[in-house]
Amino acid sequence: MTPSPQPAPLPETTGTISLAETLLRDALAIASYAALGVILLIIGFYVIDLAIPGKLSQLIKTDRNPNATLLTSSGLIAVGLIVAASIWSSGGALHEGLLATLVYGLVGIAVQTVAMIVFDLAAGISVRTLVSERELQPGTRLLAVTHLAIGLITAVAVI
Repeated sequence: MTPSPQPAPLPETTGTISLAETLLRDALAIASYAALGVILLIIGFYVIDLAIPGKLSQLIKTDRNPNATLLTSSGLIAVGLIVAASIWSSGGALHEGLLATLVYGLVGIAVQTVAMIVFDLAAGISVRTLVSERELQPGTRLLAVTHLAIGLITAVAVI
């Protein structure tokens, strides 16, 4: 009868990571993801600004335009969904996770913009017309839901 193989002994670890080091590393990772998320949201805001006629900050802040506000809000929520999904799927690998979040976030912003333009052409609901209205329009609600749906689809694709 042959003896069954014994598992190799585990190598002794010479150093351990302290709780403080772990907390610091994790806090820096959180700060890195948060900073990247904010940068992507700013990029998303300015891309939406390019796609919507007029100065977006003025339409929202000064003119208090509900259509521009809802379109921007839904676009930014969609970007946030994509960023959150990218972070979730990173599996703790910080550098790869940050790179994936950047790429997927930019892809999500591009998809949102193309979708707005295509929706404008396909459905015949002009963003230019929506934003020029003072009252919240049904077409704005529809486009906002489209933003959220595309953000969710993109987020799930990332996962």
